[in-house]
Formats: sequence, C-alpha cells, structure tokens
Amino acid sequence: MSGYGQFCPVAKSMELLDERWTLLVVRELLAGSTHFNDLRRGVPKMSPALLSKRLKSLTRAGVVERAEIDGRTTYSLTECGKELADVVEALGAWGVRWIGELGEQDLDPHLLMWDIRRTIPIENWPRARTTVAFRLDGVAPKASRWWLVVSEGDADVCDFDPGHEVAATIETSLRTLTRIWRGDVEWSRALLDGSVKVSGPADVRRSIPSLIGQSTLSAVPRPA
Repeated sequence: MSGYGQFCPVAKSMELLDERWTLLVVRELLAGSTHFNDLRRGVPKMSPALLSKRLKSLTRAGVVERAEIDGRTTYSLTECGKELADVVEALGAWGVRWIGELGEQDLDPHLLMWDIRRTIPIENWPRARTTVAFRLDGVAPKASRWWLVVSEGDADVCDFDPGHEVAATIETSLRTLTRIWRGDVEWSRALLDGSVKVSGPADVRRSIPSLIGQSTLSAVPRPA
C-alpha cells in the first residue's frame, strides 16, 4: 500500500513528502535553484533519474511548476510549495539543535561549497572581482581544491583554477569548514586554535570571517 490509509492531514502530507530526497529537492527550490543542473549541485548524491522522477511527482501534486524560459526548462515552487518554507526551516532548526553528530558519510565538499556560494554575504565583498581559494584536508585530491569568485555582485564556485589572482587561501579540513558553516564552531575560535589557516594580505585575512560568513541556520541556539 503506497499510502498510510489515514485521514490525518499529517499522514496525507507525508504520503507525498516522506519519499526519499523529496524535501531536499524542495529545500533546493526554496534556496533559489531553478534549473535541473543547479538542483543536482544541491543534491549531488541523488541520481539524475531520481531527481527527474521527484520533480514530476511534485509537479503533479501542484507543489512545483515547470516552465520553458528562453529554451531552458525551469522549475519553481507554486504558492502551495512556498508554504513548505516554514516546514523546511523548522526541520533544519530542529536538526541543528538535536542532531549534532556528523559522520564521515555526511561530509560532502561539493554540497558545502555550493551552499557557501549561494548564501555568502556578497555585500561584504570588494566591488572588484575577488577570488578566495580553499584547500581542504580529508577529501580525495580531486575534490580538495576550490575557488570562490565574486564579481559584480555575483558569486561562482569552481573545482578548477579559474586563473584569477587569489586574494586569500583558506586551509582547513572538510570537517572543520563544515562545522564552521553549520555554526558548531565560530570562525574566531578556529583561527585562534589553528584549525583554519588563512594566507594573504593582513587586511584580507582579517576580513575572511565576514566574507564567508556562516549558514542561515548557524544562529539557531543549541541546547545547554
């Protein structure tokens, strides 16, 4: 039986939303992704076939709207789908507060750098094109080097050298950067204890915490 067989609104909602990856696809749409490849970058361990299947299910349910704009397929949340924002935010806050342990399988440099790219405080960056490089320990060599480029109010992240002058280089482990981004550790503490090292001009080194920032859920208060 595909459903729960209950009239309860929670049960009826979960018949759609508790399929694997479904709420994470909604999370990506809420975060501003509109194209298939952008959605894939937010769920890098999800197969393209399954992502396509989930988008079709959400479209049939009236949660997602599919459209063609300038020859490209775009996806966006309907009014129905946008109402899930509070649900996703509440789940995120609950997870920060009560599920703090991170296993090795939870550490993903592709997702981390994509999330950093789309939510950094761009207003804090210089007006001229600025590139910050990352060197991550604890990951495969091909996923250990990243470049974050901010230019004209837009951010991009590359896993190959874009060839721009690097303003600063951040060296740390994938776990440490993930914990900083989640708000488990503050930038000031990580810089002080040496778990994060920043090379570059002194003024740029000092500004790294304000340039990179932390995730939108980092301010959620933890239990005592």
